[in-house]
Amino acid sequence: MPERATDAPARPLTPLLPLWIAAPAAGAAGLLMSLAFPAVAAWPLALVAVAIMLTALIGRRIGGAMLVSGVYGLALFSVLVSWTARYLGPVPWLALTVLEAALTAVALVPVALAYRWLPRAWPRSQAVVLPLVVAALWTIHELFLGNWPYGGFPWARMGMTQSEGPFAPVASWAGVSGLTFLMVAAVALVIETVRLRTWHRPVLLIAPVATVLVLFLTPLFPTVDSGRMRIAAVQGNGTTGYFDEREPYGVITAQKAATDTIQGEDVDLIVWPEGGVDYDPFLDPATARRLTRIVNSFEAPLLANTATMRGDEYFNTSFLWTEDGTAPQQHDKRHPVPFGEYVPDRDFYYALAPDLIGLIGREYTPGMNPPLVEVDGTGVGLAICFDVIYDEVIREGVTGGAEVLVFQTNNADFRGTDENLQQLAFARMRAIETGRSVVNVSTVGTSQIIRPDGSTVASLDADEAGALLEDVELRSGLTAGVVLGPWIQLTIVISGPLILLLAGLRARLR
Repeated sequence: MPERATDAPARPLTPLLPLWIAAPAAGAAGLLMSLAFPAVAAWPLALVAVAIMLTALIGRRIGGAMLVSGVYGLALFSVLVSWTARYLGPVPWLALTVLEAALTAVALVPVALAYRWLPRAWPRSQAVVLPLVVAALWTIHELFLGNWPYGGFPWARMGMTQSEGPFAPVASWAGVSGLTFLMVAAVALVIETVRLRTWHRPVLLIAPVATVLVLFLTPLFPTVDSGRMRIAAVQGNGTTGYFDEREPYGVITAQKAATDTIQGEDVDLIVWPEGGVDYDPFLDPATARRLTRIVNSFEAPLLANTATMRGDEYFNTSFLWTEDGTAPQQHDKRHPVPFGEYVPDRDFYYALAPDLIGLIGREYTPGMNPPLVEVDGTGVGLAICFDVIYDEVIREGVTGGAEVLVFQTNNADFRGTDENLQQLAFARMRAIETGRSVVNVSTVGTSQIIRPDGSTVASLDADEAGALLEDVELRSGLTAGVVLGPWIQLTIVISGPLILLLAGLRARLR
């Protein structure tokens, strides 16, 4: 018996766009996606970029999909991470851009395969199931880039573009990956509604309309007000750049001078940024004495950071210095930056670029201790610099009892670029996702104290020395984004490829 017309594919398996149009369109999509991140922060452009990319991938075979995706990746990362060339020139920028573009070229191929296989395998699934699978595969491509190689680089996650957009509260229910999934799903559902002309069939409009409403109308997940902590975030604006000319104890002197501007105020916790101390206080008695005098003058502990050495290993360490001149609570950076704080496969890369690799003398060891300290019974979650972009670091601090988050960073090597604003946007998304206030303090700015809803309490501009002193709201209770986020990721990672594989097998059989 011949197959019924309703079981036939709704569209022929030919590309919607010829390759000579699709490739430059993908480049334009990459540029638009980069503009969705700060400093421009035009969040609607993320949706436009995905719409263009999905249209360019529909009907593509593997080779064409890799070309289109690679062009998208080159355009996106060449702009988004251009700050990597600020001091070291074009080589690190080009290397990172090309690597991420190559990974993107491979990681988005499954999206193109989904558009080819699912309509052939299950024709009736095209209006709803196909867009959801596409959204899952897009999210998986972000997770892939964020975990490999060398720990990954999750800097370009679509959900992070919403730090000042209307969709940000969704992250408090579904995590950042869940937000990415829903944004891509909304775009893909609309595309299929147009392609299949199903707007006159109310039943098939339920999914796209419901997804859009979820994005726009989801409120923040509630957490519980558990008090206040008076926190001083100090931005010393010292010579903390890699190539800055430094005087002995110049950085700690600058930090102390900025701290002295709030002398006499009641403080529960003083926070200094990453690299706010020149020397290891556990090995340098002069540094230890300076820190102890500061802590005793305020009668409050100091959360500071410096490079420490234990045995023959170096760590990027945050520590809570107390009035008795000790720091029993410490946290070491979980993800040292490849080619910044250590060199993986050093011999290989040294042979390629000896001058650049030779600049990186220390080899920082990844930390294993929890990203959490306790101040008078209150948990303070930590993330050092780029660790703010790694979900598991933030989640471990919050599930460990953190009622406020402190992010310490040193942006001196990226003065005058968008890097600090991008990182600040990630910090704002973490506040929303976890329902916690965030104290984001930089050596050179911009430093901010952020409420659990993502709004700004106080701010210090870049290249300005000073201190922010605020009664920071403490919150308890875990958001659904924290609890369910890992499970949503796992569901996406399993279901997307599994459905794609089954569709491929069934399409071949049909």
